[in-house]
Amino acid sequence: MKRIIFISIAVLALISLTVAKLFSNAEKAKKKIYIHDMNAAVLVETSYAQQHTFESAFSYLGTFDAMHQNNVAAEGSGKLTQLLIKEGDRVSKGQVIAELDNELISLQIETAKLNIAQLKNDNARFANLRKEQAVSSMEAEKMELALKTAEVQLKQLQKQLRGTKVLAPFSGVVTKKMADLGSMVMPGTPIVELTDISELKLTISVPERDVLKFKKGQKVLVGVDAQDKNVSGSIYSISVQADALHNFKVQVLVRNTATEPILAGMYGTVLLDNNEKITALAVPRKALVGSTKNPKIYVVRAGKARLIPFSAGTSDGNYLEVLSGLTSSDEIVVKGQVNLEDKMNIKRNK
Repeated sequence: MKRIIFISIAVLALISLTVAKLFSNAEKAKKKIYIHDMNAAVLVETSYAQQHTFESAFSYLGTFDAMHQNNVAAEGSGKLTQLLIKEGDRVSKGQVIAELDNELISLQIETAKLNIAQLKNDNARFANLRKEQAVSSMEAEKMELALKTAEVQLKQLQKQLRGTKVLAPFSGVVTKKMADLGSMVMPGTPIVELTDISELKLTISVPERDVLKFKKGQKVLVGVDAQDKNVSGSIYSISVQADALHNFKVQVLVRNTATEPILAGMYGTVLLDNNEKITALAVPRKALVGSTKNPKIYVVRAGKARLIPFSAGTSDGNYLEVLSGLTSSDEIVVKGQVNLEDKMNIKRNK
């Protein structure tokens, strides 16, 4: 009995030592893990939004989009039995990209053809009987109507058969597969997304004061940021309705090249020569956070960095015009913003 008690005490002591060791190791591991202190100040350089003069060439920032991009849908309904393409494949206009199960419709077409053949024989027989006045004109006319009805039904079935083949409506690249092999589809069910980038449209936002400088069909110079090159474009459309910030949407048509194609989603800049000078509130482009399409900037308020969206206008490469959202009294972060998050404390680098 004493031996059992002794063994039990020894086991409990061993367990206690093991647990204590585990807690000790956990505490040591916690000390090694770096946990960012959100209250710690991040060292940054700041400046102020200020008046800047934009001379000669004005630039307007935008994003390239494919001129033609559509979801290609099935006209018929049924089981998707063949998917003849994959994402990234280039297809030609009229090319079959998918097929639906057509077995039932094919059988119905064969039946309809046999029915029409029989009705043609019956019509020929009724025509002879009608000459001999063995049947009435009404009976002969009913037989002719039955043949015409059967022929219309055959055309409808043949149209349904054509609807089991999904064709590319234009030449382009398959950018997204939207249905899986074996799935049931209905008329209008998208099968793939097809994109044609042989032509692109660059959409820019133009301030009210500048919109009259643009004319439909006007030739403009377009800078492609990612490829560091300029291409020719023409004004495709000008919105007749301004947005809430009194900016007008202008679209520029750019013809793509096969050797070094511009990709949909890339940023572009419309460069417009002008002898006028514009002085407006501006911020350094290096202070920009995110894209030029939806620009944001860190503004210092009560010792904290606040990420503020604003509306941008023209640019000269170094400065970006502020249309709304910022004032000249706003202290902005121009360096060190890569280490910032909204509402973080900041320390100015003097």
